[in-house]
Amino acid sequence: MHMSDALVSPAVGGALWLSSLAIARQASRKMESRPVETLPLMGVAGAFVFAAQMINISIPGTGSSGHLGGGLLLASLVGPEAAFLIMFVVLFIQATFFADGGLLALGCNVINMGFFPIYIVYPYIRNSLASPGRGSRIKIIIAAVIGIELGATGVVIETALSGLASLNWKPFLAAFLPIHLAIGLLEGVLTVAILSFLYRIRPDIIPSYTKSGKTPSRIFVGIIFLLALGVAGLGSRFASTHPDGLEWSLVKGQFFQSSPSKLQEKTAPFPGYQTGPNQDSTSSWAGIIGILLTLGVLMGVRKVFIWRRKNLPPGNT
Repeated sequence: MHMSDALVSPAVGGALWLSSLAIARQASRKMESRPVETLPLMGVAGAFVFAAQMINISIPGTGSSGHLGGGLLLASLVGPEAAFLIMFVVLFIQATFFADGGLLALGCNVINMGFFPIYIVYPYIRNSLASPGRGSRIKIIIAAVIGIELGATGVVIETALSGLASLNWKPFLAAFLPIHLAIGLLEGVLTVAILSFLYRIRPDIIPSYTKSGKTPSRIFVGIIFLLALGVAGLGSRFASTHPDGLEWSLVKGQFFQSSPSKLQEKTAPFPGYQTGPNQDSTSSWAGIIGILLTLGVLMGVRKVFIWRRKNLPPGNT
């Protein structure tokens, strides 16, 4: 669902940039008073979501594909404030280093893929995370579908407000919202599968930001990081080559996106997740580079929060 700059006007892109920065600032302030248990997972959780977003899975019978968004998963693991900051960092790195999603459209992507699932949908399933039964799993899947559809609706509204008159809207909408229903189901199933796995190996830290949560061990953090490396290094070799739901729907609407902006072409070291001159080569190495960048940035953010907690007077947190 990464929007390109071709879909967004400067006014809409700028407004969503400012909105996403304002939400990130507020999230940062709240993080300063959150229990420290949240912090160790920020880096590896972001690295895993970066890797997972690289892996497109074919939607049977459509010729389209989808990937894990990860907003609901992140909120379930580290709480909404940390999840939003992680998503902001992931999408920023994708846009600047890999030309995945437009720079002007970055605020739109942060709102659609981060704000809606994390702040709008997640609160309705928060209490269900304490008991991983069948009913909870169904709630998580439904929540994932709603989050994806809200993000897809955001894409439609932002594109319409940008005045993209060259898009054939009827076939676009007829394809776009239904395909994201399928992608939402995929998101829900993957989120349930990942949370179920984590429950099995370390149930006491989910959700880790609550008072009952415990600081994850180095072994647990290492397992998440190794999973991210495995997804980026091996999973990317099996990723679908079909276009994602947005690209597929734009073709239905007879709108063909241009290549990344000239700025991104010049500044992105690995456009299209390519690490060499062979355009058919992906990107195992690009994925590993991406998760290391994500991990490094988020570990830096973590150190800033720890430093501020130690140095700010109690009344300023």
